[in-house]
Amino acid sequence: MLKQSKNYIIMTPDDNCATALKDILKGSQIKIRECSIIINQNIHLGHKIAIEDIRKGDLVKKYGHPIGIATEDIKKGDWIHIHNLTSQYLKEVLKI
Repeated sequence: MLKQSKNYIIMTPDDNCATALKDILKGSQIKIRECSIIINQNIHLGHKIAIEDIRKGDLVKKYGHPIGIATEDIKKGDWIHIHNLTSQYLKEVLKI
């Protein structure tokens, strides 16, 4: 089931990140899962937002599936990208 607002989209209830549907400025407040989240960095359209705290080594889940592993602690409201996430996809592709 998909959860969408004018600012973000969450593909499944198991996801721990949302995808920005527009640029969201640092300091903006969004409501996700009945909680207010303060955005900690500028988030660009199409980029991921942590919707819960994610510890280093934990899986980042989108579409109900792991898309990578956190390479550092990621706080709720943080931008998730290559600076704090290693891709599961690339590891699998490189095995081939």
